Amino acid sequence: MFGVAFVAAYLFGTLSQTRNALDNRHALQAFLFVVFGIYFTWFWAKGQTLAMKTWHITVVDRAGRRLTQPRALLRYFLSWLWFLPALALLAPFSLSTAEFMLLLTGWVAVWALLSRFHPQQQFLHDALAGTRLVTAPDAATRKA
Repeated sequence: MFGVAFVAAYLFGTLSQTRNALDNRHALQAFLFVVFGIYFTWFWAKGQTLAMKTWHITVVDRAGRRLTQPRALLRYFLSWLWFLPALALLAPFSLSTAEFMLLLTGWVAVWALLSRFHPQQQFLHDALAGTRLVTAPDAATRKA
């Protein structure tokens, strides 16, 4: 993801003629949101991101089929539920960085713990999107 973010930010900065990192900050964040959405939607529709290949995990729908582009996009938007509640509280309450990080860490921990209560131990965004993570056979197993 670092490489994707770096190339996208470099492209954005070049095309927008941004001279200072704080100029066009919100536009850059929106651009990266779209680029990450394209990245994840594309790879999830193919079955795996590059990191998922390393961990031998694949994402499928409830029936075990590859995701469609719309379902992968839905999963991407729903995956932001990990961060949006904490981000929504940042501006109205003028939280310091330490307070925000504590709130974000607490919310992510609660979100992760909620998966323990799901019957299939899924994260909420997977349950809502109708997707699930499964172990993918590695290349040696597929050839055998």
